[in-house]
Amino acid sequence: MEDRFQVGVLTSPHGVRGEIKVYPTTDDPRRFKRLKEVILDTGKESRILEVEGVKFSKQMVIMKFKGFDTPEDIAKYRQCSIYVTRENAVRLGRDEYFIADLMGLKVLNEEEEEIGILREVLETGANDVYIIDLHDGRELLLPAIKDCVLDVDVEGGQIKIHILDGLLDEE
Repeated sequence: MEDRFQVGVLTSPHGVRGEIKVYPTTDDPRRFKRLKEVILDTGKESRILEVEGVKFSKQMVIMKFKGFDTPEDIAKYRQCSIYVTRENAVRLGRDEYFIADLMGLKVLNEEEEEIGILREVLETGANDVYIIDLHDGRELLLPAIKDCVLDVDVEGGQIKIHILDGLLDEE
């Protein structure tokens, strides 16, 4: 399981006080208002940044971090990702999971036979779609709905599914 989750990508300085625009990679950008700190990942190192201020502009979040007081101070971190720890992640409801925790789960059919691995989750407007790499070399696009997803066991590393008629027609 992942210990941290990406919540945004720093894009460009904003104004003259060391603020930076952040492209949110979370479902709920308002969550930034509750953050006290984030983890900055430069690709070479990680460091904790204390959040000093948050505001919103169009589809972007504008953040101010303690110790960054000029555009030049923060500009060197353009295109770097920011993360939160699992403890600071949003609280999930029943039958909700972090996408990062689903990736790589073994996929079992209704007979408890392993048929593949969950490779990716596509987020669509209506419901998510699981992309499953089947052991026979095919790919299955499975809607993440109750009729198809029977059980998710993140700790056990597996997901049990029902394949609706027509989703896996023989070619």
